[in-house]
Amino acid sequence: MKATKGCYECLQRLVYQAAELATDSEQIRQRAIKEGLKVLGENFSTNEVTIVIAAKIHSVIKEVTHNPDPYRAMKDREMSIAKELYLELSLRAEALSVAKGKRSNLYKDDFRDCLRLAAAANAIDFFRELSFIQEDIRKPVNFVIDDSDYLEARLKSVSKVLYLADNAGEIYFDLPLLRWMRRFANVIYVVKPLPVQNDATLEDIRKAGLEDDFGRIMTTGIASPGIIFALASDEFKQEFESADLIFAKGMGHYEALSELPGQGKFFYCLMAKCGPVARSLGVPVNSYVAMLQ
Repeated sequence: MKATKGCYECLQRLVYQAAELATDSEQIRQRAIKEGLKVLGENFSTNEVTIVIAAKIHSVIKEVTHNPDPYRAMKDREMSIAKELYLELSLRAEALSVAKGKRSNLYKDDFRDCLRLAAAANAIDFFRELSFIQEDIRKPVNFVIDDSDYLEARLKSVSKVLYLADNAGEIYFDLPLLRWMRRFANVIYVVKPLPVQNDATLEDIRKAGLEDDFGRIMTTGIASPGIIFALASDEFKQEFESADLIFAKGMGHYEALSELPGQGKFFYCLMAKCGPVARSLGVPVNSYVAMLQ
């Protein structure tokens, strides 16, 4: 998905937000904003994917502020709240299971509940207030585009799946679906090698004590929102080509992968949190999507 004119304002907000988070020095912050806006002005084009521009903005702001992880404090808060919400929803699901006369946890045994749980956490976004995120995650997930039946059938017939992670707080909510998928296929959980925005990294998973739970983890080789294939590692590109199915969380991955021929290989799981992405998908803003391409 290429940028639209409306994406400029969002990228502009990103410059100010990243600079604000990166340093307490007003002088350095203003220099970072100046350089970030310069990068935006020189690179913005409706022939470009926004994640490419965003990656350049983050790079220059990190360089100017000497802060390799401007979103660290934000990620820590998101992960703490996400963990609490995950435990809350798991206990609720277990109680519902018992009330129905079952002994099993719905998030272990029911594919659609696992998928909805993973989707719910995509409400996490660095431009949204945490109170609104908490409210959305607690709400029932109804997919406006729902190809979950196709996904379940495909998962039972494939050998290898790449699960492209999004925001760090989502890792708790991804685990039940990841475990369900592993009943049928080899699943590789893919994160970023270094911090960018509030995206999940291997360090985040280790910090949460979940490295063993996730099993095989690899990185894209490039610290960018979504995936910039020209800069991704050879290892990632090889795994991407050989995978039978790419399960992609979040808008950044949709923006990148929707530029490629899908041929039934890409499955998007996301909340469409902005107008351009929502229009591209043909859904209202803040709709949940589970779509096979």
